[in-house]
Amino acid sequence: MIHNLSDCKAKIPESTNIWQFCVIFPNAKIGENCNICANSLVENDVIIGNNVTIKSGVQLWDGITLEDNVFIGPNATFTNDLYPRSKNPDWKLQRTIIKKGASIGANATILCGITIGENAMIGAGSVVTKDVPAGETWIGNPAHKI
Repeated sequence: MIHNLSDCKAKIPESTNIWQFCVIFPNAKIGENCNICANSLVENDVIIGNNVTIKSGVQLWDGITLEDNVFIGPNATFTNDLYPRSKNPDWKLQRTIIKKGASIGANATILCGITIGENAMIGAGSVVTKDVPAGETWIGNPAHKI
């Protein structure tokens, strides 16, 4: 289901829901049985696996991969540039991978160029600045293992 108030240019499986006020770029790859909630944006060079939930207010920039069964909480923030400047000719895309079954809490910030391991849990409001191993729970600013 693609809500009529979304701007969805990508091919979306019938089992996936895209809610109102979402913007989905034409080359985004989105899997089966996903739920992309209101006011989200997905750029072209983004891969979203199967059974992924993306809550409201999330922007997925080029270079982000969400594997199967990932949960992204409301207003979680991702980046894809370590040194952002307007119209920077030296801009370099940094890829971020969220592995299978990982969960990102509401308002967490995920810096670019890192991997969050399988079934890892990131607490709400955390700022993740480095790779998170599989199965670990991290919280805080900067995020650390608990």
